[in-house]
Amino acid sequence: MDLTQILEPIASQFRNLGIPEPIVHWGHPLMMGIVVFVMGSYVGWSGWRARVVGAGETAVQSRSDHRKLAPWMFLFMALGYTGGLLSLVMQREPILESPHFWTGSIALILLGINSILSLNFGDDRPNLRTAHAYLGSIVLGLIVLHALLGLKLGLSL
Repeated sequence: MDLTQILEPIASQFRNLGIPEPIVHWGHPLMMGIVVFVMGSYVGWSGWRARVVGAGETAVQSRSDHRKLAPWMFLFMALGYTGGLLSLVMQREPILESPHFWTGSIALILLGINSILSLNFGDDRPNLRTAHAYLGSIVLGLIVLHALLGLKLGLSL
């Protein structure tokens, strides 16, 4: 049984709701665009700002913002990932053939790894903090590629 077959019963329930085609087609990219470009850029910026300014109130506030928003960003991205899969199944499009699927899957896995890293560093483990910062930046770059592949996919359907 492949992924499409597993998701088809759920997708058929949503299909039966009569959701307009433009929402099924463009809802995922619109909502994920907001999460990625607004929330994701702020999470990345606040994390790097905390590192760059070093100490002081600005660093503390930036670190606090990063810690508060990053878990929400991960949650919204995981939910959006699920929504994107269901959108493709609802449109009867293949999932595993899409580079957009693969970049999204890799990005979510790397964000999960980065989340685990963040739970294991402190002042006594600066190398993990540095790895977290660079891995997070790589993931944000991958997500930009993911968005471009998604736009290409959306325009081709």
